[in-house]
Amino acid sequence: MKLMVFVVDNAHAEQTVDALVGAGFRVTRLASTGGWLRKGNTTLLVGLEDQEASHSIEVVRQAAPGALAVMLPLERFERL
Repeated sequence: MKLMVFVVDNAHAEQTVDALVGAGFRVTRLASTGGWLRKGNTTLLVGLEDQEASHSIEVVRQAAPGALAVMLPLERFERL
């Protein structure tokens, strides 16, 4: 399992969430602020299987050019 963290510009957030959900991913959306200009961003959290990582990156690359992607390994994932 992996946790993908995508940081996208607010202008691309809605279309990125729609693209990820349309591709079958579950997405948690968080408002965030940061960077040199302290501009508003949206942070997207996506839990997925290892083999889905490259597909999620491609979906985000097309929907939000210039987005930041961080991949973290998940030792355990449990739906409560």
